[in-house]
Amino acid sequence: MATDDNALSFRVLLYRYLFFGWLFRDVRHGNVFERSAAWRHNLDKAHWLLTYLRRWVALGIVSFALGMLFEHGLSAQAISAFFYVPSVLSVVVNTVIGVLIAGFKLLPAPF
Repeated sequence: MATDDNALSFRVLLYRYLFFGWLFRDVRHGNVFERSAAWRHNLDKAHWLLTYLRRWVALGIVSFALGMLFEHGLSAQAISAFFYVPSVLSVVVNTVIGVLIAGFKLLPAPF
């Protein structure tokens, strides 16, 4: 198997699949032109937030269903907590994504 310099490890791919921070640039640093370019870049990448929202909704539904299965179907309350916690965290992540989508659509440039 040949190694590819552009190949990303599974860990990096999983991080990028679930978290969107790597897509955006910081608009608080640099001069006015650099901040403006970063803002335009962020606006251009904001359409990916819907994809991340769908992923986290699916993760929340699946983890909640597994929690229900372990709690009620198998009577394993302790194990079900390992599935309920990610489902609750997905609600928080989806709230953050929703606020970001609204902010990109409604707020003016921050400078």
